Amino acid sequence: MAGEPYDTERVLTVPNILSFIRLLGVPLFLWLLLERQSDVWAVVVLAVGGATDWLDGKLARSWHQRSRLGQVLDPMADRAYILATLIGLAIRAIVPWWLVVVLAARDIMMATTIWPALRRRGFASLPVHFLGKAATFALLYAFPLVLLGAGTEPWQTTARIIGWACVIWGAGLYWWSGLLYVGQGVDVIRRIPVERGGPAGGEPA
Repeated sequence: MAGEPYDTERVLTVPNILSFIRLLGVPLFLWLLLERQSDVWAVVVLAVGGATDWLDGKLARSWHQRSRLGQVLDPMADRAYILATLIGLAIRAIVPWWLVVVLAARDIMMATTIWPALRRRGFASLPVHFLGKAATFALLYAFPLVLLGAGTEPWQTTARIIGWACVIWGAGLYWWSGLLYVGQGVDVIRRIPVERGGPAGGEPA
């Protein structure tokens, strides 16, 4: 079983640049959300981040620019957006803190169970599967709706209902994908002894 395949060791590729831009958008989003409380512009930043998430993956495959760095940057940016959005919305009292704990616990579970053993075998990743990307997609597009729904207008109520439905669905998928990754990781750990090593890549979504 191998990690994600890659095409190049280059750092300056278009997909990597898009991932860097997404990462730079995280502090901008928090500033707009918490300091300026400019919710519409904060949602615009999230929308751009979600669009570049889709675009960098498509370009990496189409242009054969999948790289080891990109396999690290892409999921890192996803997790940064999810965590920053969760914490920002919780500080604004738009979402409860228990939701932050539920979603953060998934990544903590993975970080403390399979990742140390996988890294000792030379793996920085497991192959990304559709469920993990679907969970990330659902969450990244649910939170802007929840943010826009923080009001009393009829359209805001509709946005809030749809947003929370997507949050619940996305959280379920996020945990489901995490458990699948743990299962895959246990299989790798059983099959590959520490001394053999393995290919490295980026962390899954």
